[in-house]
Amino acid sequence: MASRQFTKALRSNVARQLAAPTIQRRTFTAALGGIRAGVVPAARAAVAGPAQQIRGVKTIDFAGTKEQVYEREDWPREKLLEYFKNDTLALIGYGSQGHGQGLNLRDNGLNVIVGVRKDGASWKEAVQDGWIPGTNLFDVNEAISKGTIIMNLLSDAAQSETWPAIKPQLTKGKTLYFSHGFSPVFKDLTKVDVPSDVDVILVAPKGSGRTVRSLFREGRGINSSIAVYQDVTGKAEEKAIAMGVAVGSGYLYKTTFEKEVYSDLYGERGCLMGGIHGMFLAQYEVLRERGHSPSEAFNETVEEATQSLYPLIGSHGMDWMYAACSTTARRGAIDWSSRFKDTLKPVFNDLYDAVKDGRETQRSLDYNSQPDYREKYEKEMQEIRDLEIWRAGKAVRGLRPENQK
Repeated sequence: MASRQFTKALRSNVARQLAAPTIQRRTFTAALGGIRAGVVPAARAAVAGPAQQIRGVKTIDFAGTKEQVYEREDWPREKLLEYFKNDTLALIGYGSQGHGQGLNLRDNGLNVIVGVRKDGASWKEAVQDGWIPGTNLFDVNEAISKGTIIMNLLSDAAQSETWPAIKPQLTKGKTLYFSHGFSPVFKDLTKVDVPSDVDVILVAPKGSGRTVRSLFREGRGINSSIAVYQDVTGKAEEKAIAMGVAVGSGYLYKTTFEKEVYSDLYGERGCLMGGIHGMFLAQYEVLRERGHSPSEAFNETVEEATQSLYPLIGSHGMDWMYAACSTTARRGAIDWSSRFKDTLKPVFNDLYDAVKDGRETQRSLDYNSQPDYREKYEKEMQEIRDLEIWRAGKAVRGLRPENQK
């Protein structure tokens, strides 16, 4: 019965999301990976005091607050192979995170298998990436039955839809792994109530799965959060740390499931995506309405920000960026920043409230579960593509030397 339920759920509207490109999310550090070859890892850049190493744990002073940070060097490949020698890592879903984390696990030599709907778009992509049907690529139910650590990397809406079929297969002794706290934290809405006899852990990379993969291949590693939702064995935290390194993290920061999902939903709606896009549009539109050309408005709003100033902030901090600008620019930025903060802070408080009380979760579940979700999403994307700011931007980007044929 569980098998039929799962297949039906995945063939629903939610399944169509699994093959859709995942919007690149999270930090500017991740985004700048393709711009600068020598990004300083965030952990080292943020250190305000000396790091103290105690049994592999780094206690680092972050602007007066001491936190424990774990790093990849604590878990060399040989240690990972020994730690997971009796485990089968069943990675469910092959979207952006599934792709990145799965390939990194495979390159690390661990026993990882992929579970997706047979012959669907994700199945075909997995085959293209070298996963072999019947060897390390299975349908979801078979993968879960073979796995000891079940990595649920389906989309948030898909996790909710398929949970009635997945839950009965999470038998005692298995470990349930998430890369986002969404489903268990908002269980009243998602109905993802985890079994009481399994460890439940989280590794949340601070970037898209594609960035998880690219930084791993460059010999670096993405920053990730780790958390424990349920510790049955007494080893859940250690397992989360080991999994974090195994999937390609360079530095691991402790948090909780609740704080991870609150900060994630809040951040991507704020400065990381929604807020920054809104500011781009507002500034661009005012410049155009005041008689400036599309190229000038775009260069002053987006091009200079993304190609010059934001990289400086990512590498050295806001104070360093201020120091690199003219005295006139510096004076104006300092004077106006407090006005923007005072104006925007109430909006950010409203946003955090909407995340914490579940309104944003309900909105996501309702919208992303609609049968015509893909059509509505594509219409919204086309509207963004058709905005003058991004049409002008396409022309500006085409003039960059690297885009010249």
